[in-house]
Amino acid sequence: MTTSSENKVGIVLVSHSAKLAEAVAELAAQMTQDPVPIAIAAGIDDPENPFGTDVIKVQEAIESVYSDAGVLVLMDLGSAVMSTEMALEFLSSTQRSHVKISTAPLVEGAISAIVQASLGANIQQVMAEANAALTVKKSQINVEEIPPDKNLESSKNIEKENLSKTIQTTVKNQLGIHARPAAKLVAIANQFQSEIILQNLTKNSQGINAKSINQVITLAVKQGDEVAITATGNDADLALTKIQELIANNFGEAEVIVKKIPTILTTPDAKNKLIGTPASPGISFGKVVHYQPTIPEFEDYPVEVPEVEWDYLKLILETAKKEIQGIIESLSHKSTTDSTQTDILQTQLLYIEDPTLLEQVHQ
Repeated sequence: MTTSSENKVGIVLVSHSAKLAEAVAELAAQMTQDPVPIAIAAGIDDPENPFGTDVIKVQEAIESVYSDAGVLVLMDLGSAVMSTEMALEFLSSTQRSHVKISTAPLVEGAISAIVQASLGANIQQVMAEANAALTVKKSQINVEEIPPDKNLESSKNIEKENLSKTIQTTVKNQLGIHARPAAKLVAIANQFQSEIILQNLTKNSQGINAKSINQVITLAVKQGDEVAITATGNDADLALTKIQELIANNFGEAEVIVKKIPTILTTPDAKNKLIGTPASPGISFGKVVHYQPTIPEFEDYPVEVPEVEWDYLKLILETAKKEIQGIIESLSHKSTTDSTQTDILQTQLLYIEDPTLLEQVHQ
């Protein structure tokens, strides 16, 4: 379901249930006079098990209502949030800068956001209205809340505070936490039992699971960004010490000084000539090919016994892990092997073992 309108903030509803999302959009539309671009990414293409979320559907929904006015995405829970975060990675950097994710509840937030967008409000105003939706609801309901057990709550907080430690540090290596540094960070985090949370303080990001390489990369930590690492557990101190040593050592990367290559400009007299900056030696001739990235198509088929499919997937992943480990082992015996080669392969292993991805697939 998609409606369109110019110069207005687009709204995307992400839900496990297509019927729920459609009903929310229909209800909100009854409260507006001017149309608002709304797109729905809800449910999966499986008649027998229609509940779930799809990353590609979320991406397509965002793109269908995208404009420079911005897009606000509202979700229900669980994998809807993860699917939305992953979908953002498929967008261009320009598009991502105009897309906001709301923490508001789906029904109340969507209605408030759609009404506000219909009035021509900007993306910040629409998001603020959505996030304040529960405040309005609370003010309308005079319900005496049951106070929590203070003794139980206090003991839990004290126990957590005693086990929880936080450090703050600045990432200094030139490329920030890209794939290889992320892999090293995740590898160290997974050596400890403690829960480890990483946050980009410079970008005021939410805390993410430092044991998931996908989540670490999505923080987009750049050189100079300040990060906070919180560890909760019996081995929290040791975990933070090891991670701090890794960051202080620039993740094992040597400092690279990039020399700026002067731009060679074409002179006004040159006719039928294009003078540029050489990127690699040699000359080649051929037809120009314009690269057009496409989203791969996957064939859906019903699963009769999910447990069997899950066991089959684990077998495939284990096979892939053994193959990669075999390549790493063979490279270790070659004197000409560049360490970056094995680092990349180690990163691939972490993707296969990523707890966030595995949880989403299992759902």
